[in-house]
Parts: sequence; structure tokens; C-alpha cells
Amino acid sequence: MSSNSNIVLIPARMSSTRLPGKVLADIGGKPMIVQVALRAREAAIGPVAIATDSREVADAVRSEGFEAILTRPDHPSGSDRVFEALQTLDPDGEIETVVNVQGDLPTVRPETVRAAFAPLENPQTDIATVAAVISEAEEKTNPNVVKVVGSPLSEKRLRALYFTRAAAPHGEGPLYHHIGLYAWRRDALSRFVSLPRSPLETRESLEQLRALEAGMRIDVEIVGEVPLGVDTEPDLERARQILADPRAFG
Repeated sequence: MSSNSNIVLIPARMSSTRLPGKVLADIGGKPMIVQVALRAREAAIGPVAIATDSREVADAVRSEGFEAILTRPDHPSGSDRVFEALQTLDPDGEIETVVNVQGDLPTVRPETVRAAFAPLENPQTDIATVAAVISEAEEKTNPNVVKVVGSPLSEKRLRALYFTRAAAPHGEGPLYHHIGLYAWRRDALSRFVSLPRSPLETRESLEQLRALEAGMRIDVEIVGEVPLGVDTEPDLERARQILADPRAFG
């Protein structure tokens, strides 16, 4: 695919239960959402735009040279927000692939964003995402760490069979921490947002299960580390420390 057929869209909303307004929190002299956009641009897979319900967020990213699309405030998920922005940006359907990068991942490595795109080289894959091997024992049983259960396709790729907050699968072998970056074929995203919430999605509170229950194929690229998601003040301080290191993305 040419870069003209791909876009990176970053959903960003001001409301946050644990850290309100976090997407505009200062990290290294720039709002967090701008740091995410910079990492996404460094991935060099296509143009980057921010989908937001906030004029304040839109103004902040536009002042740094990024495009912003104002969306409805009532979307139930980032996927819905991304789809609305895509329809606004590209009503003629020229963009074929959308990479959804979460707006609270300021330390995401550009190569991780590229990795989320890689499984779409298989034309049978509807959605691509990334995961990393869990190395900390407590993460295996932490329900806030989402695990992907998959069938190996190669050393670095799985076909996802299930996503869960439980420690799974049972038995010897690695467990994989799912990272919430998605690369969507446009028709897959369009189909997904048209579907009702599914039983397993509701039970696990994981929207990717809606796609699996609908028979959509999700392939997973294995990467080396999990980017820091900023949900609390300590997370924010840690992100500032990471990005203050000039070797952070060297």
C-alpha cells in the first residue's frame, strides 16, 4: 500500500475518570497528545490526525502543525470517534487503512506503531494489533492487563482467538500483554462500528471481542515492550522522565 492509502488517527477526549484533561498535560514542553502525534508521525506510515470532541485539544494540536477533526462528544469508544473522523476527512473512501493510536501513549515507540500495521500484509486479516510477552508475575493475574490468546503464525505473530482480563491460556508458555493499537481495514472498521455490543465484549469489557464474535480476523504482532499508558499522576511523572532522556527513542 502507498502511504496515501493509510492514515493514523488518534482519538483524544478531555474527560478522564482518573486524570481529567490528561491529553493536554505538559510533557517535555508539549501537550501529551502532541507527543503521541509526534511518535505516530515518526512511524512514517501515513499522515497523522487527531479526532477529538474538544476545541481546546484541536487548537493545541493544530498549533503544532497536526490536523484535528472535531467529533461528537457522545461516542461510546475511540473506534467510533475514529470512524466519524475518517468519514469527515475522506468521504470518498480513498483511504484504505486506519491505524488507531491511543492518545495517552506518549512513550509509544514509532516501531511499535509500524508493528501494528504489519499483519495487514496478509489480505485475509481484517484488523491488526500488537502485544508483548508478560515478564512480571503480578501482571499475569492483574485484570487491568489484557491478555491475548492466540495461535502462533510465526515467531513474531499470532492469530487472535480471544482477549481476556484473566490469566490465560493455562499451562506452560508465554502470556501476552495486549497493547491497544489497532490497524483497521476501512471496511472492517465500518462493519465493526455498525455492530451491537456483543455478549463477551460486555462481560469482559473489551470491545475487540465484538470483532471476534462477529467472525472478523485479528492478527497480532509481537513487540519488545509495552508503552506506558498515562492514567494517573505517577504515570504522568514517569512519562516526563522517559521523554526527558535524549536516548528515549535513539
